[in-house]
Amino acid sequence: QVQLAESGGGLVQPGGSLRLSCAASRINFSNYNVNWYRQAPGKQRELVAIITSGGTTNYADSVKGRFTISRDNAKITVYLQMNSLKPEDTGVYYCNAKGVLLSNRGNDYWGQGTQVTVSS
Repeated sequence: QVQLAESGGGLVQPGGSLRLSCAASRINFSNYNVNWYRQAPGKQRELVAIITSGGTTNYADSVKGRFTISRDNAKITVYLQMNSLKPEDTGVYYCNAKGVLLSNRGNDYWGQGTQVTVSS
């Protein structure tokens, strides 16, 4: 059974940093686009960052220059480095992996989420 496990969330003061991790079991991210989403209370889930199977990255305008998505060489863990955090970054952060090959294009996996709270 494929699992995505997020970790690294917590409470941080404005201006602080956190690094989230998304660890995969039974899949290799080299065949998946991996997305970080977040959902704030009372709001819709929004896409924060993406790293494609080929390693291309893209970010929501609200986090550009502050967040960095990366992937380890073994391609089983994706990270989201979050710097200069703001209260509006608060929410539950979810890791999502979508297959990109003909053989796995229907695969769409989600983690359980990790809470990030930015508050003084």
